[in-house]
Amino acid sequence: MDSVTAGDMLMFVNAATTATAQREFHSSVGQQRLSLAFLHEYMLGNYRDLYSAALALDINEHNATTIVRRLLETSAEATADQREREGRLIARRLRLIAPQRVYDLFRALRRARVNNRRTRVIIRDWIAARPDPAFDAVKYRGALKEALRHAHTAPVHDELGPFLFAPRSRPRYQTPILETWRRAHYEQAAVYELPYTVAEGLAAKHKIDRKVFLERIAPRMTRLERLRVQASSTDLTQMPLTRLASYVLSLPIADRRERRAELTGALRAAAARAGGRAKGTWGKVAAVLDDSFSARGSVHKRQRPLAVALACRYLLEVLADEFVPLWTSGRTDALLAYPHGATPLGERILDALEHEPDRVLIVSDGWDNAPYGLAGEVLRVWRERVDPERKVSVVHLNPVYDVDDFDVKRLTPSVPTVGVRDAEDLPTLVEFARFTEGLTDLAQLTAHFDDRARRFLEDR
Repeated sequence: MDSVTAGDMLMFVNAATTATAQREFHSSVGQQRLSLAFLHEYMLGNYRDLYSAALALDINEHNATTIVRRLLETSAEATADQREREGRLIARRLRLIAPQRVYDLFRALRRARVNNRRTRVIIRDWIAARPDPAFDAVKYRGALKEALRHAHTAPVHDELGPFLFAPRSRPRYQTPILETWRRAHYEQAAVYELPYTVAEGLAAKHKIDRKVFLERIAPRMTRLERLRVQASSTDLTQMPLTRLASYVLSLPIADRRERRAELTGALRAAAARAGGRAKGTWGKVAAVLDDSFSARGSVHKRQRPLAVALACRYLLEVLADEFVPLWTSGRTDALLAYPHGATPLGERILDALEHEPDRVLIVSDGWDNAPYGLAGEVLRVWRERVDPERKVSVVHLNPVYDVDDFDVKRLTPSVPTVGVRDAEDLPTLVEFARFTEGLTDLAQLTAHFDDRARRFLEDR
């Protein structure tokens, strides 16, 4: 039973890292949602303590908010000790999630009529801890108003109440951003003092030319907002690595060639930040990187698997003392990568092992098809006959959730496979991979989770 529990938990962590209930290359939205919903229900019903502990791990925000919602919906089923620990994990995790996602969670709780005392306290405390309540009142006005009503709590200062529930009842506000919002309904100049997402709607109301609006609102935009509306950015070196890789792949090949020095420099700078003190500590690394046709992802995750592979390529270059990148297509110019062709993982793994590396990292969705199953056989034979002492570390990083297995697709039981969402998590995931080899018992896995949860709650 211990091995079953450990396997179930590792399966869930992989799913919670990669799956977002959106369409993938090999599965529809409906299949993704049904599979992920079942997995959450199964884990909550059988392993509540481990399920809540997943909030301390590097899972994605979709699954983190789903865990929070399911824990709050089933508060009556938890013991007093469980509720106390879950409350601390939930409060800590919510502070790390993008505010718009937290407000969406609160709306979902209201729709589900989840209004127990613990839920109200969590909503109240999260709102009270927001760094700029007036900013939230302007940017997330409707969501904040609903959350306050649902939690039966009053706004944190006097002017927010009238602003949220009767905004035209005051001729003037003392809080600058509230007064700016009021003036922006009558003065075009005030529009450019508001957050971009708020200003955009008022600009349309004033019929401001789109080009003029974007030029003047640029100083108020976040880096991500600028990337969404501009063809280029002057601040690429400050972007997170995986997001930067996605941006690079969104550019036409001709633009990437023209901006080669800028884009390569930005990718290497982001990788250096992500690698930190681990630079050059991994010895000789060979990476098998999947740029086959399935790496194009889906309409919801356009080229996301390829972006993860590209980001991992630059991060591994930083971590390795000596680095050998091998793309499944055989191409060698990472900056010009695009999804094309079959997935000859087996051939590339053989190429990687011929370089006699200390580590082999495989970044792929696991659909080995040229020929089918060769990668698994290569790795099995290698482990059994060539390297039974496991002197060479081999880890498979998979960015795609497989609905049929409720997990990420594996190449072989002899090599650990972990789900990956962002390349920045690669060092942590490689450390975690040891638990997926079947060599660790439940006590060790539980101890690891407890330690992560303890550090997570202490890290204020």
